[in-house]
Amino acid sequence: MKDLTLPAPKGRGINWRDYIIYMVFVGIFVFFSVVLHDKGFLSAVNLMNIARQTATIAIMAVGMTFVLSAAEIDLSFGATVALSAIVAALTLQETDSILLAVSASLLVGTMIGAINGLFVTQVGIPSFLVTLGTTGIITGIARWSTSLQSIPIDNDLYVFIFGSGDIGPISVLFIWTILVTVVGAFVLRNTRFGKQVLATGGNKISAMYSGININRIKLYVLMLNGFLAALAGILYSGRLQSARYTLGESDLMLVIAAVIIGGTNLFGGKGMVVGSVIGALIMGMVNNGLILMGLNVDQQLILRGIIVIVAVTFTMGQLKQLRKK
Repeated sequence: MKDLTLPAPKGRGINWRDYIIYMVFVGIFVFFSVVLHDKGFLSAVNLMNIARQTATIAIMAVGMTFVLSAAEIDLSFGATVALSAIVAALTLQETDSILLAVSASLLVGTMIGAINGLFVTQVGIPSFLVTLGTTGIITGIARWSTSLQSIPIDNDLYVFIFGSGDIGPISVLFIWTILVTVVGAFVLRNTRFGKQVLATGGNKISAMYSGININRIKLYVLMLNGFLAALAGILYSGRLQSARYTLGESDLMLVIAAVIIGGTNLFGGKGMVVGSVIGALIMGMVNNGLILMGLNVDQQLILRGIIVIVAVTFTMGQLKQLRKK
């Protein structure tokens, strides 16, 4: 009698690389919890401060995840943050309308993304060069329009919704972070658009043959990044109760580091929205821990640079392994 027993299906091995970001997060959290247990690191106030201070970085990281996943890059989002915040503050001063202020700010950010996208897709200029150029233009407009002065915001409702508000023990900024993260993760993983973004970044030739309009996808991801940069600018202005041309100018390294640490491939084809947000929280937690340990800003910058280099090195290693398969 023949043995009709079917062979056991081969189990799919766990790719631990996909979970490294979470293990790193837990490891750093435990480290600072032990080392800084007597300095209030684990206090509810401090933990919420970390979430509050990293909210804008996390939201920008979500947008950058889409851009890098499509094998593009946007260096102008920091300047977009500043100009969008200024537009919101000036509109609020002139109209006292939160709706108009927010709409104008988001429109400006989206238009900047559209301009970047059109130069990339229609003119054929690499996104690195396009966004490097628009950074200077946007920064100049922000400086010129404010005469290098801060624009104060004294609308209490605006400040509550987009900055200093708390719902119970939870910061409104943290709620914004969760909202953007959930929507971004769902779009990238569970929608046709998200799958087309990953396909475009993974292999644009194959994507074109499968019927994907890669130019349209690239335009859309740059517009989305501009939109989220504008939202980050609104949240910045609400938290600081003012808008200034310097907002976002030091966030470039933090955002890119958060996205790469979070598991998004620097060269496209793979994006992890939740991982990017966890990466932002790691950067915020490290900054907070170093401050409590007494390290100065210069030392923090050195550590950030090291983290970026390590993250890029790890990404390059992943890419080489994929090419060997």
